[in-house]
Amino acid sequence: MKPTAMKTLLALAAALLLSPSAMLFAADAPKTPARPNIVFIYADDWGWGDLSCHGNTWLKTPNLDRLANEGIDFQQFNVLHPVCSPSRVAAMTGRYPARFGINHIFGPNRGPEMPDWLDSRAPTIPRYLKAAGYRTGHFGKWHMGEGRPTMADYGIDESAVYGGPGPKIDRSGDEIPSRAVQFIEAHKGRPFYLNVWLHESHLNHTPSPESLEQWKHLDERKRIYAAVITDGDRKVGMILDALKRSGLEQNTLVVFSSDNGPENTGSPDQKGSPGAWRSYYSLGETGGLRGRKRSLFEGGVRVPFIVRWPGHAPAGAKNDTTVFTAVDLLPTFCAAAGVTPPPEAQGDGENLLAALNGQPVLRTRPIFWRYRSTDLAVRDGDWKLVTNFDGTQSELHNLKWNRAEDAAQDQSKAHPDITARLTKMVLAWNATLPTKPDPTTLSNEPRKKRAKLDADL
Repeated sequence: MKPTAMKTLLALAAALLLSPSAMLFAADAPKTPARPNIVFIYADDWGWGDLSCHGNTWLKTPNLDRLANEGIDFQQFNVLHPVCSPSRVAAMTGRYPARFGINHIFGPNRGPEMPDWLDSRAPTIPRYLKAAGYRTGHFGKWHMGEGRPTMADYGIDESAVYGGPGPKIDRSGDEIPSRAVQFIEAHKGRPFYLNVWLHESHLNHTPSPESLEQWKHLDERKRIYAAVITDGDRKVGMILDALKRSGLEQNTLVVFSSDNGPENTGSPDQKGSPGAWRSYYSLGETGGLRGRKRSLFEGGVRVPFIVRWPGHAPAGAKNDTTVFTAVDLLPTFCAAAGVTPPPEAQGDGENLLAALNGQPVLRTRPIFWRYRSTDLAVRDGDWKLVTNFDGTQSELHNLKWNRAEDAAQDQSKAHPDITARLTKMVLAWNATLPTKPDPTTLSNEPRKKRAKLDADL
C-alpha cells in the first residue's frame, strides 16, 4: 500500500474513533447477555429447620446462611415425595413421579406399578440444556434406578455417582464436591448445568474428624448430627468458592434444596437393636412442621430452597408468597437459560422465573402427592388435604394460618365442601396414574437381587 493511502486510512480511523456519533453508537450497541451457568445442590434428608438462618439454635450453617444473605430464601418450597427416589424424579423431569409409576424408592419393597429405572425417554433438565449448548454434569447421588440406561441417555455429559449407572463416587469424604469443583474449573469458558447431589444428612452418618472435634462440647447425639451438617455446609462452601475463584459467581444461578424432610429419630433404648442405630443420631429438625421423612405433611415435603443469582435475585430476600415445587424446576431453569423445551416436555410444573427475579408470583396449578399405595395429598391455593388411598380419612388445613398442620386444627369437618372438592380432585388424579410399568423399564433380574439400594440409600 502506498504511503499516501496508508495515511488516509489512519486519518479516517482516527476521525471515526474520535467522532461523538461513533462513540454513541458503540455505547448503544446491543450486548447479548451471557447465558447463566446453573448449579443445583441437592442435599439428602436435610430438614427445613436444619439451617441456622431458619432459626436453628445449635446447628451452624455459615455457607448456607451466606447463600441466603446473597439471594432469596423461599419459605414455601415443596418436593413432590417424602422419600428420595420419587423426589429426585420430580426435580429432574418436571413431572410427578407417580406418572412414571415411581411411588417409592428403588428396591425390592415397592409396588407392582414401579419400574426398575426412570424411563430414559423422560424429559430431563440436562437433556434440554445440553441440546442448547450447555455442558452438563452430575456428581453424587442418583437413586433413580440402575439398569440399561446410561447417564448420557438422560442428557448428562460427565458424571460420577452412587446409586446409579456409570462411574462411581464415594459418598463420604469430599469426593463429590471435589469432582464438582473440577467440572466448574474445566468448563468456565462455556455455559454449564451441574447437579451436586450431596450425601448429607442421610444415613449412615460419616462425619469428618475435623467436624467431630469442632462439636466435642455437645452430647453424643448432637455432636454426630452437628458434625454431619457442618460437613454438608462446608461442601456447599467449596462449590461457592470455586465459582468465585473461577470468575463465574456473577453469572451463575445457584440453588440449594433437599430431597425430603429429616429422617425419623431413633430412641436411646433402640440404639443397640439391629438397624436402629442408623437413625439414633438423626436429630434433623423440621422448623416446627408436622411430620418427617415418609410423611405427606409439611415436615416431610417442605424443605429449604435458597436461590442466588446476582443481578436477578435480590440479596437477603425472603419469599413467603410463591408456592414453588420440584416440578417447577425444569420449566424455570430452561427459562433462565433462554431455552424453550420441546412440546413433549410439557409436564406438571410452572415457569416461575419471575419468582427468581424477586417477584411474589402466585402459582396457578394445584399440587399432588402420592406415597406408595397408602396416602395421597393435594394443595390448591392455601388449602391442603391429606387423605388415605380411598379418601375416607382426611385432614384439611389452611397453610396460610396453620403452617404446622396441627391436627387439633383440622378443618375437614368445618369445611365439608372444600374437603369434598379436594378429595374428588386427588382421587381423580390418582385414577390417571399407571398401574404397571412400561416393559422397556424392566430388568430380567429378580427384584430381590436388586435389594442393596433399598438398604443403603
